[in-house]
Amino acid sequence: MHRVQLHYTLSRDAGTALIRNPLPEMLQAVAEQGSISGAARNLGLSYRHVWGALKRWEDQLGGELIVWGKGQSAQLSEFGSKLLWAERQAQARLAPQIAALHADLERAFAVAFDPDAHVLTLYASHDDALGVLRSHAAAPGEAGPLHLDIRFTGSVDAIRALNEGRCTIAGFHTLEQPAAGSVAARTYRPLLQPGRHKIIGFAQRTQGLVVAPGNPLGLHSLADVARTGARFVNRPLGSGTRVLLDELLAQAGLAPGALAGYDRDEPSHTAVAQAVAAGAADVGLGIGLAAHARGLGFVPLAQERYHLACLKDSLEQPATRALRTLLQTAEWQAQMSALQGYAPLHCGEVLAMSRVLPWWQFARRKGVPAARKKP
Repeated sequence: MHRVQLHYTLSRDAGTALIRNPLPEMLQAVAEQGSISGAARNLGLSYRHVWGALKRWEDQLGGELIVWGKGQSAQLSEFGSKLLWAERQAQARLAPQIAALHADLERAFAVAFDPDAHVLTLYASHDDALGVLRSHAAAPGEAGPLHLDIRFTGSVDAIRALNEGRCTIAGFHTLEQPAAGSVAARTYRPLLQPGRHKIIGFAQRTQGLVVAPGNPLGLHSLADVARTGARFVNRPLGSGTRVLLDELLAQAGLAPGALAGYDRDEPSHTAVAQAVAAGAADVGLGIGLAAHARGLGFVPLAQERYHLACLKDSLEQPATRALRTLLQTAEWQAQMSALQGYAPLHCGEVLAMSRVLPWWQFARRKGVPAARKKP
């Protein structure tokens, strides 16, 4: 049995990859470039180094990794292709757990190197923009670096973690203007209380169908997915995307059982996209950024708001204020705007809950003039 050993690098320029292994990187480069020399140039390594490394791995793993014929481009062997697929699938499925471990280590060292650094624990529905924000926030700013300890979990679990004191910020998402009788209202209303919670604006993003390149099955709606019997991959119960899916199914007059694969789930947008890319599923619901990162097709279905919630008592704490200030900078908002399918929306602003979650309607006391509504 082959065993896996993990290690990490501590430096100022360690890169953004959560877990790296040179073998899959070399196999991917050979597959893309069609030659060992091309792979070496792509990786910034010498031909001799790549050739020798691949030969050593073939000896250690007991299988041929690269095959080619005379005058033909180099290709991955069946064993090499399976090895690369397994590594990519594992990375995609374990991304939230790997990110949590990564955050634990960074938080520990942040305190060790700078005891005055702001550290903010954030439980959130999986979102690629938050991962980018974590890297952006760690750079020294006017108020010092802000280290975001992000744990990706379902939207429901994130708000529960906030209410139980396990985090300072919770990230969740809903459709624009969700109705009082919506699935989102039934899900989040018991968890959020006016006067106790505050909503901080973050982003508008697009969710839709993640499909194979070129959309060969012609899927343009959930009705198409149900009609064709396309293999669907879902998100887990308690995730914001699962809530969104149930909302969209209800609007389309479809039962969950109409989707072949409704009961099969993956833990993140990345894992959903990887399942489609690997051919293990035909379609899933996710964000466009995850689809485009793997060269997949994407069919937009819904615009939604991604919210950050905190307790009222923590709104003015130094770490929360540092986050709100950072979110309102032109530099961060430009960086978010560059992410496909994202746009900053009242980023860093404290928003009136009755406008963001309009199922909350507050009766005005007699004799008290109506306050001007916040966005």
